[in-house]
Amino acid sequence: MARPSQAIDQALLASGLLLYPQCGCAGLSLRKVAEHAGTQPAMVHYHFGGKPAFLRAVLQQLYERLFSELNLPGNRQGGPRDRLRAALLTLGRFLLQHRDIAARLALDMAQGEPVVRSFLQTNAPRHIGLLLGLMAEARAAGELLPLAPVQIFVFLMGAINAPTLVATGLQREDVAASLLGDRLSEQVLTDEALCQRLDLALAALSPRHDRPGGPS
Repeated sequence: MARPSQAIDQALLASGLLLYPQCGCAGLSLRKVAEHAGTQPAMVHYHFGGKPAFLRAVLQQLYERLFSELNLPGNRQGGPRDRLRAALLTLGRFLLQHRDIAARLALDMAQGEPVVRSFLQTNAPRHIGLLLGLMAEARAAGELLPLAPVQIFVFLMGAINAPTLVATGLQREDVAASLLGDRLSEQVLTDEALCQRLDLALAALSPRHDRPGGPS
């Protein structure tokens, strides 16, 4: 049976998730979170024990949603390449949906925020390990070129997900608006654009006879 105070827990976590992209670790005050959630700052201390633990809980809850989606039964159907594509698409869509949070995480990590560093050190190996395993299966089945696994991983992340973060950063800082304008949203930050990048990247890593236009 859920605790009566669970609604307050979840309201605080939801407020933290909404405020984090704007404020980051340094600017996110417990008073601001409590006001947004319609409660008192003491409730954050009561439920989470302080700001670092609260921030970690906010990030962890979001990450567990991602990892659950990566492990959905639908992502385990088909051959190795199909399963790899499904996992990459799930990750890419999650990043696209939460790109403001991901961009703030990257900024906080670059600034050496201990909570973010600890969070990423603990959790990143989980989805990276899952993806490396799927890549190894696809390589063993002859569905990917026999390149080093880390080389494949870095290439795929750079081709599929890095544009989401770059475009988000350019929009946030209003960089080159006269040149890029709405084209960032239309040509980079859409599901269609994400699928195009994913399929182009996998095609580039496929054996030659599997590539579009290659010999049959």
